[in-house]
Amino acid sequence: MEYLPLYLIGLALTFAIAWSLGANDAANPTSCAVGSGIITLKKALILFTVFVMFGAVFQGFMVMKTLSRGIVPQIDFVGALAVVVSVVLWLLICTWKGMPVSTTHTTIGAVIGYGLIAYGEKINWTILTTVFLSIILSPLLSAFSAFLLYLGFKKILTKISEEKAEKLVRFMLIGALAFSAYSFGANDVGNATGVYVSVTENITGFPTPQTILFLAVLGGAGISLGGFTLGYRVIQTVGYRITRLTPITGLTAGLSSALVVWGFTTIPYLIFGWGLPISTTHSIVSGVIGAGAAIGLKTVDKKTVLEIVLAWLLTIPCTILISLSIFMLFSIIM
Repeated sequence: MEYLPLYLIGLALTFAIAWSLGANDAANPTSCAVGSGIITLKKALILFTVFVMFGAVFQGFMVMKTLSRGIVPQIDFVGALAVVVSVVLWLLICTWKGMPVSTTHTTIGAVIGYGLIAYGEKINWTILTTVFLSIILSPLLSAFSAFLLYLGFKKILTKISEEKAEKLVRFMLIGALAFSAYSFGANDVGNATGVYVSVTENITGFPTPQTILFLAVLGGAGISLGGFTLGYRVIQTVGYRITRLTPITGLTAGLSSALVVWGFTTIPYLIFGWGLPISTTHSIVSGVIGAGAAIGLKTVDKKTVLEIVLAWLLTIPCTILISLSIFMLFSIIM
């Protein structure tokens, strides 16, 4: 039990990651409904809290497995601590600036930085290659599906009365928020807790299913708290600054993002045994851009999009360097 104090510090930092994740990424499921005026921020965050927890508990294990033992063979105590400190630092910087960055890519970059020092060539480049392909594919799919969904919904809604159309869109948008929050919990809770699966098993002796359930509840609680305390900063960026959302563009952006995130979480797990951690941030932002483009590219704020893309491009290289440096420092002093 000599590592117990270090483990408890790591758990506290894991909760801090989950809080940072919720603060930065609460915008992903909620921004479309809030930005289009369908629901208040407080009510959206309540729904977010409930369905994030469902997703974390029922499907969070699918991506936790990938981040715990997929990219590197195993993450030790010092490595887990270095990863969580790196993730918290980067997310806090970007959240304070109101930039919606990927917690997934932040965690992946931090794990790579640790793995380069700890394992060198033993990093699983096959899984990493698949993850990097999903980084490219998921936002493209989200933008394209949002564009097509907008055209499809527009065609269907013109065939019913305006009053019925408004009620239907409002109902579906709330449903899309709930589904998106569920998908978010399933995919992103692994970013907060995945690096501590092996460590928790070693410390507690719990079997893997119980370990994952414990970490899923811990991560889900932290995500919810982060959304309520600081989530509004990034929600304002995604919900109002990229394009002026209407109920129908909000619906198509939110639904397309939810489908993409859930698909990448579930389908690879059923086929290969591990879910793909993708960026829910990239998915929702791309969905908003795709929905805006369906109306007309002039409605999209290109300056805001450029700022967001720059933050995306910096995330993985910055977190690799931060994690690598912190792990080397911790290895010297511990």
